[in-house]
Amino acid sequence: MTKWLLHRFIHDADNTGDQRVRGAYGTLASCVGICINLLLALTKFLVGIVTGSVAVTADAANNLSDAGGSIVSLVSVRMAQKPVDREHPYGHGRMEYIGALGVGVLILLMGVELLKSGVESILEPQPLSFGWVPFAILLVSIGAKGWLYAFYTRLGKAIDSATLLAAAKDSVSDVLATSAVAVSMLVGYCFSWPVDGWMGTAVALVVLKAGFDVCKDTVDSLLGGTPNKELGQEIIKRLMGYDQILGVHDLMMHDYGPGRCVASVHAEVPADGNILELHEIIDRAEREIGEELHLPICIHMDPIVSGDPETDQAEASMKAYLTTLDPELKLHDFRRVPGERQVNLIFDVVVPAGYRDTAALEKKLSDYAKTLDERNRCVIHFDLDYYNG
Repeated sequence: MTKWLLHRFIHDADNTGDQRVRGAYGTLASCVGICINLLLALTKFLVGIVTGSVAVTADAANNLSDAGGSIVSLVSVRMAQKPVDREHPYGHGRMEYIGALGVGVLILLMGVELLKSGVESILEPQPLSFGWVPFAILLVSIGAKGWLYAFYTRLGKAIDSATLLAAAKDSVSDVLATSAVAVSMLVGYCFSWPVDGWMGTAVALVVLKAGFDVCKDTVDSLLGGTPNKELGQEIIKRLMGYDQILGVHDLMMHDYGPGRCVASVHAEVPADGNILELHEIIDRAEREIGEELHLPICIHMDPIVSGDPETDQAEASMKAYLTTLDPELKLHDFRRVPGERQVNLIFDVVVPAGYRDTAALEKKLSDYAKTLDERNRCVIHFDLDYYNG
């Protein structure tokens, strides 16, 4: 079904790197979500009226809020496709994050209302009227929301959409919530136990948890959370495939919305290489990686000296020692500047974001360098690992 929808309504559906295709994915997913959730909400409201079930009515209200969330998703996806302008030179891609946050807030608001209704039903339980037709409708609803979860997940992962992945999480909570409603109806019918309010409360807690998770993930993206590791690994892998590039460090990726990333990186090249040839290689890498991964990338050349036995041995020793202190730490841009009475070892150390004890680390490295040669003095610059890869 999903494959048919994609190829029926989206031209060139496999080209998910194209922003127009991404927009079509988001529009299709939102429209399907609106239709299914409105149909489920209407059906459950009718079932709730017939049976007098607070849990069924609460679940219907939840589906109605999901339809509203799909409308928010549709609007945010369409706005994210607006082209760049003077005020927004990086585009409007972060509107998708704002849309996902809107979905999360709607989920939280509905969760609060459901919790209120559930508690009231516990305090003043009402008898339920059971019918196999309404019960079957709930089972169909569970299947429909399960399919919608798979649909949102497939499309959300294909285009890396925070909004669609948020909707997928909401669909999972709906599956659990509606299952709880069905169980409460069956238990009430078989044993006459007044569990409707308790199940309604359970529905509310599931919805609140889903809303909190969606809001947290989206706020992390807006604040500049950890970038896409798979994309970073792919950038490094491709760079290391070019002749004359000996190493890569200081990779930074700036997220301006799903599918809209800008990257910069330092590439180590031989200090004795031909500058024109090296520049041509870097230019070609920027162009090819940018076209293949659909992102602008700026590559800075770092010339490094290699082939000097004393420098190579000192660098290898310092790297090995640094690894024993903490495997996450990395060393690059190593230079050895000898003098009559002092040898400067100049290098950068990459530390994870939030690393606090750089002073102690610097002392340990300096002390170890002196064990290699009493004349050694360390000149260390600490870099943050923005990529965290």
